[in-house]
Order: sequence, then C-alpha cells, then structure tokens
Amino acid sequence: MPDTAQSPQPLAAVIMAAGQGKRMKNPDKAKVMHALAGTPLVGHVVALARELGCDPVVVVVGHQRESVITYLHALDDSVGIAVQSEQLGTAHAVLTTEEALADFAGDVIILSGDAPMTRPSTLHAALALHRERDAAVTVLTAVLPDATGYGRVIRDDAGTIVRIVEHKDASEEERAIREFNSGIYVFDRELLFDALHRVGNDNTQGEYYLPDVFAIFQSEGRVMVPCVVDDVDELRGVNTIEQLEEMEKLFTRRSAERESATRGF
Repeated sequence: MPDTAQSPQPLAAVIMAAGQGKRMKNPDKAKVMHALAGTPLVGHVVALARELGCDPVVVVVGHQRESVITYLHALDDSVGIAVQSEQLGTAHAVLTTEEALADFAGDVIILSGDAPMTRPSTLHAALALHRERDAAVTVLTAVLPDATGYGRVIRDDAGTIVRIVEHKDASEEERAIREFNSGIYVFDRELLFDALHRVGNDNTQGEYYLPDVFAIFQSEGRVMVPCVVDDVDELRGVNTIEQLEEMEKLFTRRSAERESATRGF
C-alpha cells in the first residue's frame, strides 16, 4: 500500500459504538467501555481518529449510552454524538449521523469502536488510495484461512468489488471466499448518505446493512476500491472477554516495539 503524509483535505470520522456486546457477558456495561491498557476501547478509537486529522468526529451510541456519552464528553468535548435508539443495523447506525455531518463536505471514515488496533499509517494509505482512484468507497479487507462469521468481499473476474455479503446471507460458494470485510471504510460523504436512504432490510436478520451500499454503487458504476491489509491483527475487534485479553497482549507487545524503535534499540 502507498504511504502518505496526513492530508489537508477535509476528513470526518464516524465511530460505531452502539452495540450491546452480548458475548461480553456484562449487560450493564457497553462493549466499547471495556478497557484496553486502562483506556476504554472507544477512547483508543477517538484518539486514532484525531491522529488522522478527522474533524468532526461523531460517535454513534446506543446500548448503555449514558456512560459512553459521559466518558466521551470528559475525554473530548468536541466529539459529536449520534443516538441509535433502536438497533436496526449498521446502515441505520451511520444514517443517524446525517444531521451531525450535514454541513460537512469531504470524505468520511467509518471506524469501529471496538477495533482500536489499526495503524494510522494503514488508514492514511487507504485514504490516499481512495482519493487517487476518486472512489465512492474504499474498504479495508484482509484474507483469512477461515473467514467464518465475517462479511465476504465479492469480486468479479477483473478483481473489482461487486458487492459485500454478510456471512449469514452468503451462499456456500460465497462462504468459501477468504477475503473479508473489516467494517472500516472511507466514503464520499454525499454518495454515502444518498445510498443509505435506499438500503433495504430484506435479509436474514431484517436489518439495514451498511455493506449493502456496495450493490447500490455497483449498479451506478461507482468506483469501489479494496485496500488489502497484510496484518490481520490491525483489523481485530472485540466480541468476547477472551478476545479482549488477547488484544491486551498484542497491544502491550506493539507498545514495547514502538518504544524500542523510538529509543533506537
């Protein structure tokens, strides 16, 4: 992937932080408020957005939102809040930010509040690729030996993205695909919200899926760019306490590596 310095072009961030996190087995605590190295997961992602130069930064909250909002306001009182009162899917979640971004013109990066391991350099590279290609959307993807549970990236014979399908809605042939959708995207703001208003919920879950905008863009002949990430650990999210414990070890190791590099060891 190409490297690039931070771009002066306008960039906003939407951070998805509304999920309940049932598998964390703590119904009284929002998933994004679980701590990594002493800081709530969402705090790491807000810091990542700021390091990228995002302004505004809007966090979508839902489950146990009072505690999340209180934390965010104490962390950075310029962070915008969008409330997803009903959990109707990822497209619906992003659509709740439309008012907050009404006066913004530029690119919007979608981040997950439970996935703090993505390197800023990776996101800068994705952003550069997005702008070089004049894309409607750029999505971070990676390849796993077994991508069970993840949305699959469907490409045509030329390697162009055609659509993204959720695991539960995928055919057996599609489930054999190893390239998965990370849930991290760069969108053209105007095209994003135009498409979101046309996303339906005719799927197994009856939800409005954000990846369904890919099929809309494909029908319009829009440019959709995959940015393949070599290090799958950068795309890790947290769904269980065990995964959080694994991420803690990874975070500690990476912090030590950065410190050693800084000191020249």
